[in-house]
Amino acid sequence: MRQLLRRLFFYLLAFWASLTLNFFIPRLAPGNPAGAMLARFQGRLPPEAVNALLLQFGVTNEPLWMQYIHYLNSLLHGDLGLSITYYPTPVSAMLAQELPWTIALVGTSVLISFAVGTLIGIIIAWKRGSWLDTILPPIMNFLAAIPYFWLALLTLYILAYTMNWFPISGGYSLGMLPEFSFDFISDAISHGILPALTIVVSSVSGWMLGMRNAMITTLSEDYVLMAQAKGLTPRRVMVAYAARNAILPNLTGFALSLGSVVGGALLTEMVFSYPGIGFALLQAVHNSDYPLLQAIFLLITLTVLVANLLVDLIYLVLDPRTRQG
Repeated sequence: MRQLLRRLFFYLLAFWASLTLNFFIPRLAPGNPAGAMLARFQGRLPPEAVNALLLQFGVTNEPLWMQYIHYLNSLLHGDLGLSITYYPTPVSAMLAQELPWTIALVGTSVLISFAVGTLIGIIIAWKRGSWLDTILPPIMNFLAAIPYFWLALLTLYILAYTMNWFPISGGYSLGMLPEFSFDFISDAISHGILPALTIVVSSVSGWMLGMRNAMITTLSEDYVLMAQAKGLTPRRVMVAYAARNAILPNLTGFALSLGSVVGGALLTEMVFSYPGIGFALLQAVHNSDYPLLQAIFLLITLTVLVANLLVDLIYLVLDPRTRQG
């Protein structure tokens, strides 16, 4: 229990530090959100409208500590401000519109890639020297070496344009309204298969090779050799003794990769014209949209911290050594 409380305190402290950093970065950067918005009107706004914009974007003459208190209070009430790029749309509404597409596509792809890569890594490490171990790693390395942009374009040209197996672009067909119905969900899935396939193909080799190397190292440990000497079945030794411990480094990498789920897959969205948070993030950078940048930064930070906390809890279950101290 003490170990768990210590970890919770560490993650709460890290989250508070990220909130504070998120508050100071826009204020240390040149200009302010209201200035970027006013530049669009080239001085054509009356003073009353200028003052209203300054208040909307929280640009005041209050002391910094008072602004920090207001910032925390706004976050507690779910107020992330107004987006400059999509003004006057609130940032929370913008995220609610785009984030589900990113989570559905990138989140599913990362989970599939991790599961498939880890499983293949376990099998080829257990059958080290077999034809699987000889053929699969070079093929996976070749696919991983292809720049993702070219892989996506090649896949799109062959499977969508030439063979017409999948839709060419978009998250759903024109004329359909986003709704919770079988027709819309099946149409959205058909549009998401090809982008998800390219993400899985480009990333599965990393999980596979990482798991293979960790498994090979673990198989030479004394406790694995002892389990084999005791006459346990090969399947039990592979899963309960070797893979259970070898998967720990992969779990850490998986937790860090979840940050990309919130950050979006910009190249995927550009090639496949797929809706998501990645393109919104690019627009926010180009337009100095600090409120939207802050919100996405917070989401990425929170996702990574929660994922790492869950991985730490899994570590406590899988590896008894981590419970000491």
